[in-house]
Amino acid sequence: MKRSGKSYRAVFAKVDRTQRYPLEEGLRLVHETARAKFDETVDLAVRLGVDPRQADQNIRGTVVLPHGMGKAVRVLAFAKGEKEREAQEAGADFVGAEDLVKKISEGWLDFDKAVATPDMMGAVGRIGKILGPRGLMPNPKTGTVSQDIGKAVKEIKAGKLEFRVDKAGIVHVPVGKVSFGSEKLLDNAKAVLISILRAKPASAKGNYVLGVTLSTTMGPGVKLDLSQVRALAA
Repeated sequence: MKRSGKSYRAVFAKVDRTQRYPLEEGLRLVHETARAKFDETVDLAVRLGVDPRQADQNIRGTVVLPHGMGKAVRVLAFAKGEKEREAQEAGADFVGAEDLVKKISEGWLDFDKAVATPDMMGAVGRIGKILGPRGLMPNPKTGTVSQDIGKAVKEIKAGKLEFRVDKAGIVHVPVGKVSFGSEKLLDNAKAVLISILRAKPASAKGNYVLGVTLSTTMGPGVKLDLSQVRALAA
């Protein structure tokens, strides 16, 4: 246990908690401080100067990661008729209508994302209390309710993620795995930050981005240089 504790302290000692690092340097530190035996996820936590209690400041949106998340995403599509065929051809793992609504109402949730055509939302709404708390409810604001169901499926399969500010005013978004390497992680992280910056509401006053931290699943947080992050908005 002592040797484990010493190793833990040595890893955390590599990060100066008082310093804000450039994004590239932050990613290098994330690689150096990854300590788990599994391929850790790299996460971005962005603290925003918004009040999530206000409807017009409840930030949410989507971003397509250039290099995906490094894992297969199981997509369920609520569709019927011709749209069912489109979803299947686009690569949806599960496609159906009322049959899937019934299956989910009985406790089945063996999928990662759900999309739906507009005509299916009446039926899908009946299981909203199951899907909503798990972040699985299709929503037109995030493009998961669409008449172009094939496109919606393909985007998610290609690495499309949803993000939303939590009650503390923080957006948490994964940007890849440690094994991706710095270049791919840099591309993904920039895509996420640009999407969040562009989601700034007109009603937000003062500084919009108050803090950005990079970390791996088991590693220490690395604070990023805010001037560099804010410059991405240009």
